[in-house]
Amino acid sequence: MNLNSRRQFFAGAAASVAGLAVARSALAGLPEPVIQTSVATAPPLIPTTGRPYNPVVTLNGWTLPWRMNNGVKEFHLVAEPVVREVSPGFKVNMWGYNGQSPGPTIEVVEGDRVRIFVTNKLPEHTTIH
Repeated sequence: MNLNSRRQFFAGAAASVAGLAVARSALAGLPEPVIQTSVATAPPLIPTTGRPYNPVVTLNGWTLPWRMNNGVKEFHLVAEPVVREVSPGFKVNMWGYNGQSPGPTIEVVEGDRVRIFVTNKLPEHTTIH
């Protein structure tokens, strides 16, 4: 398959998915996205629900909060353009998650059931893997 036909295939598939209607009631069920405004290392998130674990500290990062919904750990990622100061006075426009790049750490424990909602605010289609 050549590159042009792959692009056409994925563009058509993306248009099909984008054309699906999402009810307002479904959008109301999303967990509130948490947006980080500081690039400082955040203290570890102490779990109040879900399986117990020892939280990690992500240098220059933070842990994405979650909610428990019928035994499922739910996270909300927002893919969006962000501005990051990589050295004093040197700002870079990049893509990130929840206001930061790199995005937040998602912590789960073996056996957790997980659901990740993704809101795409990028000017292009995106995937999460």
